[in-house]
Amino acid sequence: MPELSDRVGEVIEASTTEFVTECYELYELPPLGSLVSVGEASAETFGIIYHATTASVEPGRRPIARGKDETSEEEIYKSSPQLEKLLRSEFGALVVGHSNGETVYQYLPPKPAHIHSFVYLCPSERVKEFSRSFDFLNLLLNTSLPVSVEELVAATLRQMSRAHEDKQAFLKAAGRELAVLLSSEFNRLRAILGRITPA
Repeated sequence: MPELSDRVGEVIEASTTEFVTECYELYELPPLGSLVSVGEASAETFGIIYHATTASVEPGRRPIARGKDETSEEEIYKSSPQLEKLLRSEFGALVVGHSNGETVYQYLPPKPAHIHSFVYLCPSERVKEFSRSFDFLNLLLNTSLPVSVEELVAATLRQMSRAHEDKQAFLKAAGRELAVLLSSEFNRLRAILGRITPA
């Protein structure tokens, strides 16, 4: 069962291939490329964060500048405490796998996540377990997203490398897998390999 302290928000939109999470705390967004999970331990869905935003809770209504007479960003929020209720932070996650108890499958689940399901940032041990296989890379490389797929793959591998004792060995193994998957796309391969130094 995921820890309560790892819970970052709830699903507010879901499909077979992705889900959107609204964070409980403004600006408390996990980093790009982080592995998150939805659901109970007996039936989890795994996603990789590919996009994040902070915007007004009212569609079409943009925030206005408020800090002309303030000395710091923190002062803006102190003098206008209602801002925390008028803004929200959310992120999109690409579905890269699921589990039914102990077994993790790195392909799409049969059903999308439920609306209002809790979303957890996967702890290091779960990330390490998930990243023993690189099958998820094929899902990432062959998707259409509003961000650069190469940037997302590199960010994901950097994030995952933090869960491994030997970061360099993990990244080298990932590089070998990418070389196979992108054997005919040298420019894409080079773009990713140039960005997967440990962070």
